[in-house]
Amino acid sequence: MTIKQKAFKAAFPYTIPICTGFLFLGTSYGFLMSSKGFSFLYPMFMSALIFAGSMEFVTVNLLLASFNPIHAFLLALMVNARHLFYGISMLDKFKNVGKKKFYLIFGMCDESFSINCTTSIPDDVDKGWFMFFVTLLNYLYWVGGATLGGLLGSILHFNTKGIDFVMTALFVVIFLNQWYEAKDHLPAIVGVVSSIICLITFNSDKFIVPAMALIVICFTSMRKRLEGETKGQ
Repeated sequence: MTIKQKAFKAAFPYTIPICTGFLFLGTSYGFLMSSKGFSFLYPMFMSALIFAGSMEFVTVNLLLASFNPIHAFLLALMVNARHLFYGISMLDKFKNVGKKKFYLIFGMCDESFSINCTTSIPDDVDKGWFMFFVTLLNYLYWVGGATLGGLLGSILHFNTKGIDFVMTALFVVIFLNQWYEAKDHLPAIVGVVSSIICLITFNSDKFIVPAMALIVICFTSMRKRLEGETKGQ
């Protein structure tokens, strides 16, 4: 068995749960794009090039709204700002992996980061190829699901009302799960209160960027308190 085969065999089982979720969400995204009148080429290329699930759902409305590149840039930056911290924490792990490093950086999503960051890779498995296959498989699951949804959406015609709520429902479930697991609810409360304040102040069309900015400011000001509580746990 070659180095690549051994790494693939070790990586694949970790991505099976991701496959289930990505295929469902990706297909939903493809159906959403089709329901808005876009060809399957849009979800296929957007998922392949953007590869940021939440931002891809947001982009649907950006494509239908008036052209505002500054708003789109700030929104994308805020929605995906967490990847800045992902990248910093993976600097050591990405050392000595060769040219694979460029793809690992491009293809890093929440799920790939979680697996590559926390998994104890066996000594006889090349870590660079292990992380590469984890990243590649998750990438293919998402792109495949989005493309499939776009194709099926152009063939199957049914009432897609409410399908754009899929990503919202996902984040609600994640929020509730973290609420029940976390001992300190202050970060969650800050997020909710900041969003409500900005929603009232800026209306529903323009509140996301200010809300994200306010949340970042609040967390930055509370950084020492939050770090102290984390160390104390």
